[in-house]
Amino acid sequence: VQLQASGGGLVQVGDSLRLSCAASGGTFSSYNMGWFRRAPGKERESVARISRGGGTTRYADSVKGRFTISRDNAQNTVYLQMDSVMPEDTAVYYCAAGYSFSVYAAAYDYWGQGTLVTVSS
Repeated sequence: VQLQASGGGLVQVGDSLRLSCAASGGTFSSYNMGWFRRAPGKERESVARISRGGGTTRYADSVKGRFTISRDNAQNTVYLQMDSVMPEDTAVYYCAAGYSFSVYAAAYDYWGQGTLVTVSS
């Protein structure tokens, strides 16, 4: 499956942003989906993940209450709604697809190319 992430950009502290990840070439509803990010000088980390049917979601503590992951299996797309963004949210954001519902990047089989989010104070 191919993943195409989009929606990144330059925003101000407190703004909202929605990232999208469109999938093609596979059965989207077969995959658990995750959003990861890599901030400058830091390791890649899990941000949020969502189960195949969308009924289960999990978030990193740092984004809980501010970010919302969702998916539309009819549109083969997963979203990350980012509200009340903070400078520490600055990172390249990646979407990933896998058969495991895991916080670990190694558990995901397919990755998008990444989209840069920059939060300016």
